[in-house]
Amino acid sequence: MTMTDITRWKGQEVVDPTGDKIGEIADIYLDQQTDQPEWLAVRTGLFGRRITFIPLAEAQPTGDYVAVPYSKAQVKDAPNAEPDGELSEQEEARLYEYYGLPYSDVQSDTGLPAGGSDAGYQAAATETAGTDDAMTRSEEELRVGTQQREAGRARLRKWVDTEHVQTTVPVAREEVRIEREPITDTNADRALQGQEISEGVHEVTLMEEEAVAGVETVPKERIRMETETVVEEQQVDADLRKERIDAEVDPDIRR
Repeated sequence: MTMTDITRWKGQEVVDPTGDKIGEIADIYLDQQTDQPEWLAVRTGLFGRRITFIPLAEAQPTGDYVAVPYSKAQVKDAPNAEPDGELSEQEEARLYEYYGLPYSDVQSDTGLPAGGSDAGYQAAATETAGTDDAMTRSEEELRVGTQQREAGRARLRKWVDTEHVQTTVPVAREEVRIEREPITDTNADRALQGQEISEGVHEVTLMEEEAVAGVETVPKERIRMETETVVEEQQVDADLRKERIDAEVDPDIRR
């Protein structure tokens, strides 16, 4: 692939071996010594606010995507590097080690490590002199949105609470009352039954009520939980980059 082919990757999505989208290519970083493309600077994270570097060596275009042999999770945990247009020697070494690539710190003729250097990689310039009569100025715009996340849990919990109650219950009992009646013609027959003189016992069973307590389970109410959506304002902030273009004219040239 030519350099032009690769620079056209900017803006394309990067996918891992399973087809899972990793992010969008924001820039191509070149080796300053060889001018060969070495790193993909990919927008990852929420709203694409983070730039993560992925080795370009084994990247392959597949239709509208660029496939890399690294999983989305592996790229997500890659060491941070400032997307300032240059990769420092330390940033480069950490990235090489993380992705399991060989890294040489042997000094080149320029005094910088061969295959990597302080500011040894820089973002590819997609617009060069002689290819167009104008430059495109771009700037970042804030894109905001929302995503669902778990804020917490709510639950109904039931427990048994014991309460001591006391009440008054009316109870009845039988008592003995002696009644004496004279012998009359009405009751004479009953009075003369049996022996004239004798001993005997007449027994009466007395009854009484006593208070007792029992319990029964009675359903009282149904309780459920429902959710409602409450909308509130929440502030988000981001650092937006803006390209600026100005003319530089040699002082000996008449304007």
